[in-house]
Amino acid sequence: MIKEEIKKALENANLSGALTRFSEAYAVSRKKAYEGLDFEEIREKIASIKSYVAEHLDEVIAKFIDSAKKNGAKVFFTKNPEEVRSYIIELAKKNNVKSIVKSKSMATEEIHLNKYLKEEGIEVNETDLGEWIIQLAGQRPSHMVLPAIHLTRYDVSDIFTKKVEPIEPDIAQMVKFARKQLRRKFLAADMGITGANIAVAETGTIVLFTNEGNARLTMTLPKIHVAVVGVEKLVPKLEDVIPIAQALPRSATAQLITSYMSFVTKPYTHIDGSQKEFHIILLDNNRSAIAKDPKFKQTLQCIRCASCLNVCPVFRLIGGHVFGKVYTGGIGTILTAWTEGLRASKDIQGLCIQCGNCEKVCPGKIKIPELILEIRKKLTKEEGITFTSKAIFSVVNNRKLFHTILKTASKLQKPFTSEGFIRHLPLFLSEFTEKRSLPAIADVPFRDRIKKIQQPKYDKKAVFYSGCLIDFAYPEIGEALVKILNRAGIEVIFPQEQTCCGAPARYTGVMDVAANNAKQNIEALLSVEADFVVSACPTCTVALKTQFINDLQEQKASEKVIKEAKKLSQKVYDASELINILIKEGKIEFRRLPETAFTYHDPCHLIRTLNISKEPRESLEKSGMKLVEMFESDTCCGMGGSYSIKFPEISGTILRRKLENIKKTETKLVCTDCPGCVMQIRGGIDKDGLDIQVKHSIEVLAERLKEE
Repeated sequence: MIKEEIKKALENANLSGALTRFSEAYAVSRKKAYEGLDFEEIREKIASIKSYVAEHLDEVIAKFIDSAKKNGAKVFFTKNPEEVRSYIIELAKKNNVKSIVKSKSMATEEIHLNKYLKEEGIEVNETDLGEWIIQLAGQRPSHMVLPAIHLTRYDVSDIFTKKVEPIEPDIAQMVKFARKQLRRKFLAADMGITGANIAVAETGTIVLFTNEGNARLTMTLPKIHVAVVGVEKLVPKLEDVIPIAQALPRSATAQLITSYMSFVTKPYTHIDGSQKEFHIILLDNNRSAIAKDPKFKQTLQCIRCASCLNVCPVFRLIGGHVFGKVYTGGIGTILTAWTEGLRASKDIQGLCIQCGNCEKVCPGKIKIPELILEIRKKLTKEEGITFTSKAIFSVVNNRKLFHTILKTASKLQKPFTSEGFIRHLPLFLSEFTEKRSLPAIADVPFRDRIKKIQQPKYDKKAVFYSGCLIDFAYPEIGEALVKILNRAGIEVIFPQEQTCCGAPARYTGVMDVAANNAKQNIEALLSVEADFVVSACPTCTVALKTQFINDLQEQKASEKVIKEAKKLSQKVYDASELINILIKEGKIEFRRLPETAFTYHDPCHLIRTLNISKEPRESLEKSGMKLVEMFESDTCCGMGGSYSIKFPEISGTILRRKLENIKKTETKLVCTDCPGCVMQIRGGIDKDGLDIQVKHSIEVLAERLKEE
């Protein structure tokens, strides 16, 4: 089912075109919108405020209820969505309500309020333009802030023509038409329903941000105003509104401020002089359970800006109708698991490629990729893993068996290989080589090659952790690293017992396997005394530096093993970082060669988890290379480890965009510092028959070393 939805979305050029154009413009506009402000300081304040609320949720709820009631509002707090629907329906019947207008509200979407109102014979009209279009179309929103972003003006014209009256696909005319139609709805409505962006416990105030003014009309024209507010919108004090007001418009739509910012503390007086009814419904729906969960409580720091959607390379290809339910994208996956149940997130959680883009822009500092991994762990715990996955893990993690199988495979692959690539695979495997060529398995893996490398004995020693790809597909990268470190006076040691870093298991949620990988590697890498432990794969570097410790703690390993993991962590360097240090210390020098232009692709784990970006560029430029930056150099190439096998159609489409950006630089060399990215981009370049080389930075630096 999910595969069919993905295929349909990828074939929808209007969808990907609209989302891509928006995300490109958003990146530029967002950066400009935050000029003069310290984003890290703002998000730290938001995280602190929201974290406090999660820790003191019952207290903050009680304070808000007390303050709001003193202001004249009627407040109803419930944990049950059914009770929210019943309250509104009973209120409507009691007051003979025939027509309701609504402003945009994710909380009412969450409880499917419109459906139940309609079943009771009550007319309900969305008044946010995008939401109204979606309602007329009989669809659900595809984006949490921009619900109709997947529709073209021609689509909208067609919807208006079929559902209301004929209208030409002219944007200005359609906006005027919608305004006229909706004004009638406002004037005829007996009740107005809104959500809230913030609810202030100190004053009992709800705060709404809108661009169309529809929320103000919804609140002021009907005689009854009902605000449905998730308890995560609560903040303790009025001053807490400031950082959210700074971040929300900038992060949502890259605006400095929204057109309308409404503070509602007391019931309005109706136009006829009568007192309006003001009802506030505080909705829990598992939010108190989230607040008590030590890992997931940070979810309540979300301010619903959807910036995570705007920068997600997967979301901009397939949209929220595939990547999400009521709540969409990465954060939507997490919210879905809590509000609709864990199994409701089963398909969509796998769509996250774990590039980390979302975490860097989240104004609530939510570790979205990490929480999605937690969902995977829970699903794996509940449902187990397939027999095939078990078999794969058992082989990959037994290095001797894996080595033997790959040696055999390197001979059997001959009919499929050419110039170091597997360009075509038969039958059901063909989709894996549809958009990229695969690397051939090396005839001689690095673990065998290093035994033949003659190294002088140096005082300084580095243990090299190769990872799977360098060991078995790209041993030349490992040889280049040995050459560079030797030149800097460092002997390289390769413990033969090292094994997979555990990424395939970890990112599938199989934590006992990942923890076992960690134990094997810690023992192997600490079996010899060395000054450094070096990896030339950022995913592996992250595992060695932090994830081994986390995995072992989670699996309740002994204190001794965890202590060893921490000892290992302190010695770990990514090769790009260590080489840059050695160059600056004058221990590595380069020949004077003609300046060669190159472009650089930032691996996701390198730039976003290890915060390494300028170092590899500096090293390459020091060697006499000339950098030509590509557009979106820090956007994922689509590899994502096993992601490219699970979702080759998404992975391949992301790769196509990366290749287009590379071609626009007009350079003949792409450098990167991840063997996975080398595999993905090099495979795409070969598949397209382009005259462009793709190399790990280490290979280029080794080629340009000064002669001894």
